[in-house]
Amino acid sequence: MLKLNRKLIGIALCVIAVVMLGYFFISDEIKAVNGGAKVIPIYCVENKENKVAITFDCAWGADDIPVILNILKENDVKATFFLVGEWVKRNPEETKMIAEQGHDVANHSENHFKMSALNREKIKTEITSCTKTIEEITGQTPNLFRAPYGDYNDSVISIARQAGYYTIQWSIDSLDWKPGISREAILQRISNAKSGDIILFHNDTPHTEKILGDVIHILRQKDLTPVPVSELILKENYEIQHDGRQVPEK
Repeated sequence: MLKLNRKLIGIALCVIAVVMLGYFFISDEIKAVNGGAKVIPIYCVENKENKVAITFDCAWGADDIPVILNILKENDVKATFFLVGEWVKRNPEETKMIAEQGHDVANHSENHFKMSALNREKIKTEITSCTKTIEEITGQTPNLFRAPYGDYNDSVISIARQAGYYTIQWSIDSLDWKPGISREAILQRISNAKSGDIILFHNDTPHTEKILGDVIHILRQKDLTPVPVSELILKENYEIQHDGRQVPEK
């Protein structure tokens, strides 16, 4: 009986050791990414220059891309386009137009899966495959990543960060994707914008191309300057607060 108990105790200690090893590995990974805090993406940026960022998630159609790009050009605005790899493959010319006109070309995963449901290897593959697809079409290597549906967990953020990506969420959702929403309701949401906000739009919606000019007008009336995400975020010496606000490191 004594030998059996010792054996059981030995097994229990081994199990505890494995669990603790896994805990410390994950903990160290998170600490390395975000100074010991829970890993979260950038939702907005502390900004005293009245800058905001207009972003578009592109996953489905592409017929409105030329119109969107023309409106941005007419208003001298650069934006950020988060592109799904499969979308890029289906729409290479539109992708080239986005890149050639000087907008941020960013990573939105290869297949638009819910990233938190994937294992670590699949998360890596989704991100790296999308970048490879974008590189093949545009010659550019993105360093901005947005998870499809805004769905993430610590693994998604840490894997992206370790691969050199800034993971970007949003602080204002236009809800242009929502069935039945009116243009007035979207513009009302935009009227709440403030310095440092990241604004989420999608292409291939009923309203976006029609109201984009009004969106830019509203922002400028509020003395806000639209810039691409790459110009809004801090690239080094920063921390991300619990609410996702990126601020200079203290």
